Amino acid sequence: MKRHAWLDRIHQLDPETDFTEIYRISSQYEFPWDTNQSLGFALYRTYAVPSIGRLLARTGEFTERTQKRYDDTVLILDAVVEHGFDSAQGREAIRRMNQMHRRYDISDEDYLYVLSTFVVVPKRWLDEYGWRPYSPHELRAAVNYYRELGRHMGLRDIPETYQEFERLLDDYERAHFGFDQGGRDVSDATLALTASWYPEAFGGAVHTASICLLDDPLREAFGYPRPPALLRKAVRSALRLRGRVVRLLPPRRKPAPARESSQVRGYPNGYRLSELGTFEESGGCPFKAAAPTPTDGTDPGHVSPR
Repeated sequence: MKRHAWLDRIHQLDPETDFTEIYRISSQYEFPWDTNQSLGFALYRTYAVPSIGRLLARTGEFTERTQKRYDDTVLILDAVVEHGFDSAQGREAIRRMNQMHRRYDISDEDYLYVLSTFVVVPKRWLDEYGWRPYSPHELRAAVNYYRELGRHMGLRDIPETYQEFERLLDDYERAHFGFDQGGRDVSDATLALTASWYPEAFGGAVHTASICLLDDPLREAFGYPRPPALLRKAVRSALRLRGRVVRLLPPRRKPAPARESSQVRGYPNGYRLSELGTFEESGGCPFKAAAPTPTDGTDPGHVSPR
């Protein structure tokens, strides 16, 4: 396979109708690591909005069971990407997500902002650190993919173009970013989780490097001091170097779904989509609604192996 074989395949598809397939190829073949990192960073940005960060902290889920909340979020979102909106797995994942979210008084504006981060942040990440940026075809497919996800969440007035999503995100952050102790607590727990994925000797360096990747408005909203300019430059340069190295590698022949990431650690014996997340008695994720179905389409009692 030539290096741009998957991109050639993408350009044979229609981003208005084949957006799920295009997005799957982009996220599981072309940019699996970058997609995982940028979507994690996208969700992280939302903690700097006090109405979101405060609610997440109040549930205790993101500060006391951080790895599980990370795993559940990845596995629920990944099921839709891997299997599609109309699959049994995709419908179960969206149902589970909506069941959790509708228990909380969350404004449509906050929902739309969270959705906008999933569109805008990966594009900006790839522009800065990817081995190549999204093609216009891929970007339009990503927009349509998340518009479809938003419709399944019951949202209205969803932006129609990338430019509209980008404007929504920038305007919302300018208006709403600010310090809240709950948001800071969730941020601290998230950074600690990130550091825990690496050998203990590197934990401090990973924590510092993570802060170096924050833009100034985001960093200031959490109350973190500004890292030295040379250190910020070094960290960001290292990520750009990684992108240049990846550009030289052959194309991926097998998909790399997010559920196979080494960062997902909480289900070594498998999982059921219907049992992911939080339930009425356990508090939970506060982000609105879609019969237990398996993660591989077999039977409702199936446990997906890891």
